[in-house]
Amino acid sequence: MILKWFNAREAVEVGAALADQFAPQTVSGSAMRGKQSSREEPAEAVQALIQRADGEVRNLKLNFYTRAKLANSFKWRLLEKGVEKATADEVTQILLLHISETLAGLAPVDNPDLVRMDGTHSNKVKYLLTRGNRCIAQGAYAEAVTVYEELLTLNPRLAEALNNLGAALYKLGQYKKAEGLWRQAIAIKPDYAEAHGNLGVVLRWTGRIPEAEDWLRRALKLKPNYTDARYNLGVTLILRGRLRDAKAHFKKVLRVIPRHAEALFGMGQVAGIEGRFDEAGTLYERALEINPKMPIAWAAMAGIREMTSSDHAWLQGAEEIAASGIAPLEEADLRFAIGKYYDDVEDFERAFHSYRRANELQKKVAENYERDVRTRWVDDLIRVYTRQRCSQVEPGASASAKPVLVVGMMRSGTSLVEQIIASHPSADGAGEVGYWSDAVYRHETAIRQGALLDAPLRNKLAEDYLRALASHSVDALRIVDKTPVNSDYLGVIHEVFPNARIIYMRRDPIDTCLSCYFQQFLPALNFTMDLSDLAHYYREHRRLMGHWHAVLPPGTILDVPYAELVADQNGWTRKILDFLELEWDERCLDFHMTSRPVVTASFWQVRQRVYKDRVERWRNYRKFIRPLLDLNDLDP
Repeated sequence: MILKWFNAREAVEVGAALADQFAPQTVSGSAMRGKQSSREEPAEAVQALIQRADGEVRNLKLNFYTRAKLANSFKWRLLEKGVEKATADEVTQILLLHISETLAGLAPVDNPDLVRMDGTHSNKVKYLLTRGNRCIAQGAYAEAVTVYEELLTLNPRLAEALNNLGAALYKLGQYKKAEGLWRQAIAIKPDYAEAHGNLGVVLRWTGRIPEAEDWLRRALKLKPNYTDARYNLGVTLILRGRLRDAKAHFKKVLRVIPRHAEALFGMGQVAGIEGRFDEAGTLYERALEINPKMPIAWAAMAGIREMTSSDHAWLQGAEEIAASGIAPLEEADLRFAIGKYYDDVEDFERAFHSYRRANELQKKVAENYERDVRTRWVDDLIRVYTRQRCSQVEPGASASAKPVLVVGMMRSGTSLVEQIIASHPSADGAGEVGYWSDAVYRHETAIRQGALLDAPLRNKLAEDYLRALASHSVDALRIVDKTPVNSDYLGVIHEVFPNARIIYMRRDPIDTCLSCYFQQFLPALNFTMDLSDLAHYYREHRRLMGHWHAVLPPGTILDVPYAELVADQNGWTRKILDFLELEWDERCLDFHMTSRPVVTASFWQVRQRVYKDRVERWRNYRKFIRPLLDLNDLDP
């Protein structure tokens, strides 16, 4: 979670210790309803708890997050010791209220950060900081923004206020502003680990995954026991396909805080990606036992199996959480999951409305898709990469035939074909490597101006890419990179690897775009959140692919129609293996049995047998998708 900027371990331990002392003094069922305990009257037991808490709180540096952690630990330890839930809830509320009131009177008078710019101490600064923190703890994020903004007029360089204002804006979906505030806080206070961690999280949400990893690692270097930065680093590593490292970080968190709901959820994500769906479900359930209204865990339950009408209780809970005022992207998680539920049970109108709401939420926090920018990019590639240029093999190019580029629109079947190939004993799948996006970005200006890559650069790109592939398999003859957007970079890739195999997945355009609209992508893929933008992007994609077919040497690209692959799996699997110069192997037909991580949105689907009900799926939604209906005119 973005707001966790203090180590919670000490607070958790204090909460558990207070509960251990209090629980034996309560009567089962009723410390608060006037029954006597075996040792003290209920009021006396609570008073004794308050007195003990006073001493502990004065020795802790609690903020609103660690305060909540203390209370949560206290409550769960009471429940574990047999105290009835109603009693545990009531005592916890009394404890939390008392701690909040105590802390309000404990604002540090000697903190130099709480001194106004004119050098005089300001009680108002202390008051506003306490009030702002309390607003966030209560979920009153808009009010918190107002409070922190007033506070910053008194002390514009108060790093904690900048950090907390960023947290409140993040919860309201204003990610750009939050990012700027966290960068300001770090500039003022370079060793502010919590701001580093928060910045890493917002960078991940907005699709800048490598940068997110860097900031989270900095946060941990500054504060090695910062458990929530460690959890968020684990999530980021999942997105980078480094599951072993991710799991190690989650385990470290759970060793410190065994009931850390988010780390349990992260372990569930890894299990799901690795195909252990029952284990994933169990871990999600454990996370929900700790945090029953955790949006991402609730949503994930819908992604590891097909939903049925018997899952009505799940639906009701998801709807309630989604309507409870949670952060925009958290609500989007649930709206996508609710859409999947309705699609699975064939209530297509409700499904579409849920997906539309999810995309509207995503679109609010994403950059606008600029159609003219996309069109100019495609124009430049078509102008630069002529047939003559693509027919030449330049010095520094690699002779390796190891890379297999499976490209196409997202949701066109790239994961399916990767899984089929990776089931061959002489091949492996690397997932979405992402190498060429970064490489082209670094040299974009020169590429668009038509400059040839020089021999040393071609050689370096080849070596670096082969090294990235080798991290997945050293011995495989063929390694699949199924990054869909590599379809933009086929000219550059062919310059560096003229012998690389390219497989282009072609699926019904409307089915493809509709499936993109129904899938939650990172905000960087902003064109997927609007049907008209999707139609534009698809048209430009097909225009560019038509160009690559025309200028790359014959035999470089194999087109695989998704519908034909589904209808004749055996025949098309043979064609694919022949194209890759791999011998026939029956295991490729049983691809769903292959045990390997699948770090894509299709991690569940590729472990099922080929299913034909996704062909022309769009007809169920025809009346809702007018901007897409002309796309079939593009393909014969």
